[in-house]
Amino acid sequence: MAQSEVRIDKWLWAVRIFKTRTIATDACKKGRVMMGGVAVKPSRTIKAGDVINVRKPPVTYSFRVLDVAENRMGAKLVPNYMENITPPEQYELLELIRISGFVDRQKGLGRPTKRDGRALREFTDAEMMNDGFDFDFDFDEDDFDDE
Repeated sequence: MAQSEVRIDKWLWAVRIFKTRTIATDACKKGRVMMGGVAVKPSRTIKAGDVINVRKPPVTYSFRVLDVAENRMGAKLVPNYMENITPPEQYELLELIRISGFVDRQKGLGRPTKRDGRALREFTDAEMMNDGFDFDFDFDEDDFDDE
């Protein structure tokens, strides 16, 4: 007996969009899975004809449900169950990021490299040595009363 509806987290796992069902469930809970521009819960049921958007930063993939499945399938069977309708500009964005790599890394993203760390250490050490202040003396209130 063929099913007409299935949970979205099960389907995402079955058609190999996510490696495990737990990851698919977490993606739904974090608002990365949407239908009609609205984030869906993992228990949301889907049917043939629905369009699902999955955000895997920096790209938002779009899939049309052709058929529902509860059990994980081989990669060769996936085209029978879904159609990838992701707009080309999303793939262009992915290619752009892949090409740029770490060369034009935006500040604040990812860990600094060893080179970045050395440059920062040299900069702060040089600033501390040449700031013109001498912290080896104590301010004594008596010294200011004489003036």
